[in-house]
Amino acid sequence: MDAATCEVKPPRTWRSVPVVLTTVAIGVLVATMLWSATRSSSAGLVGVDVALAMAALALVPVVVRRPQIGGVLAGLLVALSPVATPVASFAVLFIARNRPFRQAAAVAAVGVAGEAVQAFWRPVPSLPYGWRLVLMMIAYAALLGWGTWAQARNALLAALRDRARRAEQEQERRVDEARAAERSRIAREMHDVLAHRLSLLAAAAGAVEYRPDAPPERLSAAAGVIRASAHHALDELREVITLLRSDDTESPTDAPPGQTLADLPRLVDEARAAGQQIEVDDPFGPPVEIPPTVGRTAYRIAQEALTNARKHAAGQPVRLVLGGAPGAGLSIAVSNPTTPDGGATVSAGTGLIGLAERAALTGGRVAHHVDATGRFHLTAWLPWPT
Repeated sequence: MDAATCEVKPPRTWRSVPVVLTTVAIGVLVATMLWSATRSSSAGLVGVDVALAMAALALVPVVVRRPQIGGVLAGLLVALSPVATPVASFAVLFIARNRPFRQAAAVAAVGVAGEAVQAFWRPVPSLPYGWRLVLMMIAYAALLGWGTWAQARNALLAALRDRARRAEQEQERRVDEARAAERSRIAREMHDVLAHRLSLLAAAAGAVEYRPDAPPERLSAAAGVIRASAHHALDELREVITLLRSDDTESPTDAPPGQTLADLPRLVDEARAAGQQIEVDDPFGPPVEIPPTVGRTAYRIAQEALTNARKHAAGQPVRLVLGGAPGAGLSIAVSNPTTPDGGATVSAGTGLIGLAERAALTGGRVAHHVDATGRFHLTAWLPWPT
């Protein structure tokens, strides 16, 4: 026999505690009514009232567990003796608090009918029959209304608690989405920085590895590229961390130095130093005023395009064309021939997906395709406000 089989269930006697307490409380009221009834009743009815009082008390657990049955029986006992009135009143209040209104109204009608019968054959000399019936109807209506109000209040509190729980769950969901978005943003920034720098390092290291007989000045230039790329990689990683810690993406100070369109010549020079052939068609000439977010996005697009060309079309010339004007938008076009083993360029990799997401955040778009001649094209358009 395992532990699950030997597990002892907790005692269930605690569930009967409210019933016992209710029975005791109503018993006090019944005893009071019995004492009052025996003083005004004949000797022959005393025994009947005592028996009915005990029967009424026995109905309290029935009212709790089977409200309609217990309430109707209590209303019938009311027709015989006033000692059952506390139990009948309790039944109306209990049903009104926990069951539909029509059930409580039916039990209240039975109770009023019982009171009418009782008042007819056991009258109170000081209280006319009509007034007694009106007072009992008002009492039962008050119990019915009180119980219905309590049920509506409990339902409202339950709805508010459920709404609060749903609001907490929604808040947790939004926090999780924000964390996921932040992780995507970090991954995109790290990819943009590391992919470019590591590709430069790989190109320079490959030149040293495959041409060990190169002139010393060529080897020294390759070593300089490796050193400079490693140094810039550390700087750009620090800039990425600064960018991620900033909450205002539209602030001019949010654009890290060295990652805007004005720094495109430095990016091209670094790629050329690593042996990449690049033709640039830049009609802007001197740096122009471009919003920081657009400039940073344009820089990242050009950086990713050059990095992909080095990885998937090594040794092939690359053409970079810039165009546009304030109000018309900024266009970027990068193309290069593909190589037989550069099929990875054709598919949308992580870098291209990240570029599309980055451009969409600024209101722009990115597209790429391979034409019939096997030349890869990447085009982007970014908004350029006037």
